[in-house]
Amino acid sequence: MMTSLPIQLIVGTFIIGYLAIIFEFYIKINKTAIGLALAGLCWMFYFVFETAPFPEMTETLAYYLGEVSEIIFFLLGAMTIVELIDSHKGFNGIISWIQTRSKRKLIILISIIAFFLSAVLDNLTTTILMLSILRKLIPHKADRLLPNIMIVVAANAGGAWTPIGDVTTTMLWINERISTLAVIKTIFLPSLVSMIVTLACYLYVLPGRYEKLEVDFSKEPREPGSNLIFALGVLSLIAVPVIKYFTGLPPYICILLGVALLWIVTDILHHKHEDRHRLRIPFILTKIEISSVLFFLGILLGIHALEAIGVLKTVADTIGHYITNPTWIAAFIGVVSAVIDNVPLVAAAMGMYDLQTYPVDAPFWLLLAFTAGTGGSLLSVGSAAGVALMGIEKVDFITYLKKGTLPIALGYIAGVGVTLLL
Repeated sequence: MMTSLPIQLIVGTFIIGYLAIIFEFYIKINKTAIGLALAGLCWMFYFVFETAPFPEMTETLAYYLGEVSEIIFFLLGAMTIVELIDSHKGFNGIISWIQTRSKRKLIILISIIAFFLSAVLDNLTTTILMLSILRKLIPHKADRLLPNIMIVVAANAGGAWTPIGDVTTTMLWINERISTLAVIKTIFLPSLVSMIVTLACYLYVLPGRYEKLEVDFSKEPREPGSNLIFALGVLSLIAVPVIKYFTGLPPYICILLGVALLWIVTDILHHKHEDRHRLRIPFILTKIEISSVLFFLGILLGIHALEAIGVLKTVADTIGHYITNPTWIAAFIGVVSAVIDNVPLVAAAMGMYDLQTYPVDAPFWLLLAFTAGTGGSLLSVGSAAGVALMGIEKVDFITYLKKGTLPIALGYIAGVGVTLLL
């Protein structure tokens, strides 16, 4: 066991590193580099100061690495499939469908699409995709601000109600805290309500029309096999929870099977054409945002370092002493996720509260899936989707706070209320 000083050193390292991640936009140091350094230093201090035998420490690290690797491989597979669809211009049909000059109609359409697309894909990928689509539909940056914020809200809300839509929901699902049917049945309506309430606030201040666009996306040519790849890609993603439900196969194996299927199909379609190398998986893999995956690796390993030294258990006991109602605990975690990314918060919650305390599909886990998924929308640094918005559209923290936090908070409160009613 460690003395208090090494524990304080590890906790201090984690806090400093996490503050640097939160203010990445201002300090100009990539959050992935900080996350990896944070994880490496925390585990280095663990190995230096822990008095347990070396094989036991190595086994502890290997155990936590195994848990994290399941999520990492799942993310890699999902991102590969989505990037493959996008490279084939499989999403062009969506672009042409939402092409309109009405501000209110456009924000409604992008919200609906982001909400349901995020449920099938994931909120980060959906946000990046929808932001790129919106850039084509609204040329002026100032006109995109409210629709951009609404994309983050809708993507986070949509990702919360399916096991594959949000990293935190996926974490709860993979670690068998929630089941597929329970989370869909319980969280869909609260997620929808939270989005609608925020959307209603923006509809009130968004009258008028945009300038006419010269491009007609419905007539833009697509790549060979576009429709087939779109259909197979979406089906591969949807099949993940179905296969797990009937076979018990881990989700990351299911998603890798989908990648294998698409790899075979694209090789058959394009191997005879040298000019189509950009449409095959080897090239697609070079376009994957590996830094995002490595960030999750770093931050999750950092959280597990805190779990290994018993800090999370201590925090759980402290919270449980002051907040005894599980509803308030889950709601509190959701609000905190606006300041701290929801991935480590959910990882911490799973470390603090075991299945003996709250069994599978307990109201606590289901409410946590909603609050952690949607609470991060309150501030721009609270979710991967928000951070993507800051990076891609250069929306700063204060602007997001002024234009987004209050309407999003109203939606969050409404969603929690509906969850409790259900």
